[in-house]
Amino acid sequence: MSVIAPNFKLSSFIKSLLDNIFWILLLLVLIGIPLVFMVLFVIPLPVIDGELLTPFLALSWIADPSRTLPIIQAFLETDIFRVMAFPGFGFAALLAAGTIFAERKMMAKIQLRVGPFYCGKFEGILQLMGDGLKLISKEIIIPAKADKPIFWAAPVMFVAAAAAFVALIPVAPGWVVADVDLGLLAVFAVIGFFPIITILSAWSANSKYPFIGGIRALFQMVSFEIPLILSLLGVVILTGSLNLSEIAASQSNFPWIIFLPVGAIVFFITMLAELERIPFDLPEAESEIVAGWLTELSGMMYGLVQLGSYLKLYAFAGLFVVLFLGGWNGPMVVPSFPMELIENGIEMGPITLKISGLAPLLSEVITQEMLNGTLWFVLKTVGVIFFIILPRGVFPRIRVDMLLDLGWSKLIGLAFVNIFIALGLLYAGVLGPGGLQ
Repeated sequence: MSVIAPNFKLSSFIKSLLDNIFWILLLLVLIGIPLVFMVLFVIPLPVIDGELLTPFLALSWIADPSRTLPIIQAFLETDIFRVMAFPGFGFAALLAAGTIFAERKMMAKIQLRVGPFYCGKFEGILQLMGDGLKLISKEIIIPAKADKPIFWAAPVMFVAAAAAFVALIPVAPGWVVADVDLGLLAVFAVIGFFPIITILSAWSANSKYPFIGGIRALFQMVSFEIPLILSLLGVVILTGSLNLSEIAASQSNFPWIIFLPVGAIVFFITMLAELERIPFDLPEAESEIVAGWLTELSGMMYGLVQLGSYLKLYAFAGLFVVLFLGGWNGPMVVPSFPMELIENGIEMGPITLKISGLAPLLSEVITQEMLNGTLWFVLKTVGVIFFIILPRGVFPRIRVDMLLDLGWSKLIGLAFVNIFIALGLLYAGVLGPGGLQ
């Protein structure tokens, strides 16, 4: 059996390579550089050698790398960076992507399957990228009798609400997109949008299965939001604050889950219901109503809802960490940057590399406390996410009457028990002024 070699021509290969280089340079000149200038006009640029850096001189870092670090520092201090990169949408989307892949592999292991395997040389690591490209390339099909403006807007509103939720979660000391004094009330307000968006999406599809799933989602979210809110009042009573950063900072000595385990359990159960995770996945229920309120969504509209769902999962896990597990607090494990290295430079044979420009960047923006706090927050959040996705592999779906009974009777009762525990600890002097704090 003979194998015919492909008709390879060096000239064709060089031509295709030059074509790619041409298009990359064209896009860089027409899109990349204008975008960079737009960002430079928005961020406050630093003063270098007594002269305010202008957007036009900012690109001189290519010829003068000493300007690079002050520009990076100025960019890290902007709201654009916090919203788009860290600790906002980009950071949350990265953790959400890792959660999707880890969940698929973990469910496969629990159910004795392989899971994602072929896309990527290591355990199907590129499967998520492949699925994303598939959803982007798929046709978006709109039902003929759908209310098209609302149907189009629902996935975008879902992602926007999830992003607003993410913006309220503090990751490290001083690192939060929206540090609101009434941050916990803002969380409740944002969570209240999800049932509205869900029922609007289900109704606008003008289809039976989405509408049944939407009604289920509305019943479920409304019945579990009340015990969810009540379960957090114990933390508010003991801290005396609704600011999430202050609540996290108040747990420098011990996490609140030690004194309020009932509230933590109630919040965790209601969190599963708000996320529509098994055993509370009645709004989707693939074996009963196809995919519930997601049935008519296709292409990237479905992809946006999935992205919003996992952003919401990250935000709820981060909220649990901030309220009950101490937030960013933890032992100092990140070593401090040696100042001798900054002052004396790095010796590389006959050359000494001076990095004195790195000192303000480390001291003012990327501090040791920020790195250590981020590390502990991520580790705790990943642990909570693990326990959120674990029931999917071990629990069955419960009936809707059991779900409503659990939300309206048992969990509300336990939430009041948690409030009485918090009041008892406060008035007994165990916590609060003169107590353990």
